[in-house]
Formats: sequence, structure tokens, C-alpha cells
Amino acid sequence: MYQPLQKENLLSKYIRIAAVVAAYWVISILTVFVNKALLSGLKLDAPLFVTWFQVLTSSTICFTMSALSKRYPHTVSFPDGNPFDRDTFRKVVPLSILFTAMIATNNLCLKYVGVAFYYVGRSLTTVFNVLLTYALLGQKTSPKAVSCCVLIVAGFLIGVDQESLTESFSLVGTIFGVLGSLSLSLYSIHTKRTLQHVNQEVWLLSYYNNVYSAVLFIPLMIINGEVHEVLNYESLLAPWFWGVMLIGGICGFAIGFVTTLQIKVTSPLTHNISGTAKACAQTVIATSWYQESKSVLWWTSNVVVLLGSAFYTRVKQVEMDQLHREQMNNQKV
Repeated sequence: MYQPLQKENLLSKYIRIAAVVAAYWVISILTVFVNKALLSGLKLDAPLFVTWFQVLTSSTICFTMSALSKRYPHTVSFPDGNPFDRDTFRKVVPLSILFTAMIATNNLCLKYVGVAFYYVGRSLTTVFNVLLTYALLGQKTSPKAVSCCVLIVAGFLIGVDQESLTESFSLVGTIFGVLGSLSLSLYSIHTKRTLQHVNQEVWLLSYYNNVYSAVLFIPLMIINGEVHEVLNYESLLAPWFWGVMLIGGICGFAIGFVTTLQIKVTSPLTHNISGTAKACAQTVIATSWYQESKSVLWWTSNVVVLLGSAFYTRVKQVEMDQLHREQMNNQKV
């Protein structure tokens, strides 16, 4: 009786993991395509407004879940917190500024470049992580990991060179992609420091970031002249417009949820591997969906970036395992 039950529990675990990974893939790829349609498909030149609505939607969902968890604690679970607390604001808002820069540059990159090139355009995150970790934290990286970063940079440069030969190339979009990678790296580094102020609650930090970002986007939209653009949009009062905007907002919230869930049921390493494989599938789907023909060198650049990212993940895993074993041996001594 025990062995069949054990196998059944193990099978249930694998099915749950497979379901979560599949959900991450579907929602992540769907979110990219939905955002591309919102940012480039509508006759509305207001990318910051689209991004602002998405963080506003996420803020509203988090606020609703927080309120429901207090009213029905046995049914709804959400960490307790108040984004309007002065001390919380002071400690979290620096990270929220980076969060705002990250999602703004990512969406601006997606607005100007094709979905197929989006992954390569934002592929320097790992490289910036290595550089900034050394510059800000003084932590050195092994030669093997640095070699992986060189491979990623080479793939990025080949990709930009090949994309520049196509009609879909955008220098502005590529620059926003690099800035998006930089801001994501800065955000990742500072997240570790800020989590201690919210008791390591990832969802609570996400709630605060979205609330503060919704406010920070307002002056950015005004400076970029998007308020006038939105108010004069011919379909502003059309139900279909707010319907697709709401879908984009829900997708923005959902990707944060499934990303956290995938890390929880697997591991950060598995999440990175899954994300890398997803990016490969996303590129293939995008070239087919938009009927784009790419050169052999263009595809080579994608493969080089993917291999560099995968090798880096593997190298870091081996290094972390070795460090863990050394720490365990020292404790025994």
C-alpha cells in the first residue's frame, strides 16, 4: 500500500510542476504578443500610458486581494501591508523607481522592435548582472562565467548586425532593450536589499512597487506628451479599447504570479532554464506568426545567446553547489 501511494504522490508532484511550467510558458508568451499588439497595433502613440494602466491594474488586484484576505483570512491569502505607511514608502520607493524604469524600457523596446528580436535585444541582463555585482557589491565572477558573458555579448552583436539588415530593425528599440537589461540588473540587485524591509514577502513587495509605480508614471506621461495623445484618441470611449487594455493589465499581473509560482514549485535555476527555453519557442512562434524570413546568421545569434545564457546558469549552479559543500565541510570541522 505504501509504494503505490508514494508513486502517486510523486506523480502528482510532477504533474503539478509540469502544469505550472506550461502555464508560465503560455502566459509569458501571450503577454509579450498582447503587449506588442497594444504598443504597436493600436493607433495610439502612448506606450507609457499603456504601461501605467497595467501597473494600475496590478495595484488594484493586489489591493483587492489584500482587503479580501483581511475579511476572509481562511479563504484568501495575501501578506498584510500598507503601501501608504511613511516608513515603508521611504524604504521601498528607491526600488520602485528602478521597477518603473525597468517595465517602461522593456515596453518601449517591445514597441519598436519585433517580437522575434525582443529576446536578443534584451539579452544583456546577465552581462550587466556580472558587471554591476562587481561594481556595487565587490563580488568577483569566475573566468568560466565571464566566458559565458562574452558568448552572450557576441550573440547580441551578431543579432543586432543581422537585424539591422531587415526592415524591422529599430536603433531606438535596441537602445531601450539595452537600458531594459541594465535596469533589470539594478532592480535584481536592489531587490535582495529591499526584501528584508517587507519580511521577505515577494508579493508584498510587488504590491508596493505597482502602487508607487502607478504614481511615478504620471509625471512621465505628462513630460512625454501622452496625456494630450490619450484624450484625443478616437477610440478612447470605445468598450473594445478598455477591454483589450484590461486584458493587457491582467496579463501583466498574471506573469508576475506564474513567475513567482514557477520559482516556488521548482527552483530559481529551473526558472532560468525554463525562461531560456521559452524565449527560444517565443522566437520561433513570432517568426512564423509574423511571417518573417531570417538569415542563418540571425538564427545563429539567437542560438549563441541561448547557449551563453544556459552555460552561465549551469556554471553558477556548479559553483553554488561547490560553495555549499565547502560550507558544510567547514561546519563539520
